[in-house]
Amino acid sequence: MSQNRTDFPGTSQPSGTSTSGQSGTTGYQNEYSSVGNGGTAAAGTATALAQEYGGKISEAASQAKEFVSEKITVVGDKIKDLQTADFGAIKENATDYARKNPGQAILISAAAGLLVGLILRGRR
Repeated sequence: MSQNRTDFPGTSQPSGTSTSGQSGTTGYQNEYSSVGNGGTAAAGTATALAQEYGGKISEAASQAKEFVSEKITVVGDKIKDLQTADFGAIKENATDYARKNPGQAILISAAAGLLVGLILRGRR
């Protein structure tokens, strides 16, 4: 072959090239180093975004925890009230409400019936 490779020891160089072998690879090294820096910058950006979203998720989780614990407290209080309540008084209050607001009482009854029907249908 007429051209010899520069990376093998003892081979001759074609005219116009250096014997160090660095001139041919310098351009490639610069290209790869700039790509490497871009990759490092992209990794840094990804890390920053991950930290930012991680903080947002952590904040949302703490807010959800506070909301759920508040609602659990309210439900617990309602259950305690029902345990000590007089069901005769609750029946009288419901009857009085239905007499004063018959339209709303019918709508509430229909919605409750629909929910019970969906729950029972879902079991089958």
